[in-house]
Amino acid sequence: MRFLGVLLLVLVTISGATTMQAQAPAREPVGNLAQVMRAILFPNSNILFDTQSRDPDAPPEEAAGGSGASATFANIYKGWPLVESAAIALAESAQLIAMEGRLCQNGKPVPLADAAFMGYARDLAAVGRRAYEVAQTKDLEAMSEMTNEVAGACENCHAEYRRYPEENRCTAP
Repeated sequence: MRFLGVLLLVLVTISGATTMQAQAPAREPVGNLAQVMRAILFPNSNILFDTQSRDPDAPPEEAAGGSGASATFANIYKGWPLVESAAIALAESAQLIAMEGRLCQNGKPVPLADAAFMGYARDLAAVGRRAYEVAQTKDLEAMSEMTNEVAGACENCHAEYRRYPEENRCTAP
């Protein structure tokens, strides 16, 4: 009888785990590549670039007047934790830009079969990881130097995939 109870418990546990996996969010892109770049990569890379001229340990500047969410929550995440989060966003976004089904702004598929594009995505992930490691040290000079690698990773991909007229951007050369 005890064996039957244990067996039933195991079956219920397995069934519950299978159900939870089936309820995972769909892995479908929502925005096009340009929208993902503008929403995640652009603002977060600029947080990293700010370390060239602003010490994350410096007291935060007063937020501009107003009572909107931006003014209210402007200084909740600040300092080095903000820089660390920005680096994480860059590293994690590499998977998002290389997501199956993602389209370019011109409606063409992101060139996932192109080895160069995928190499740039891997470079972005690697640079984001390194920037995160540097941000954890809170070494302002090293972080400022790290932004050269961030800029390089962005420029390498942009030089190849943004040099065309807009209708042909984001396609393999």
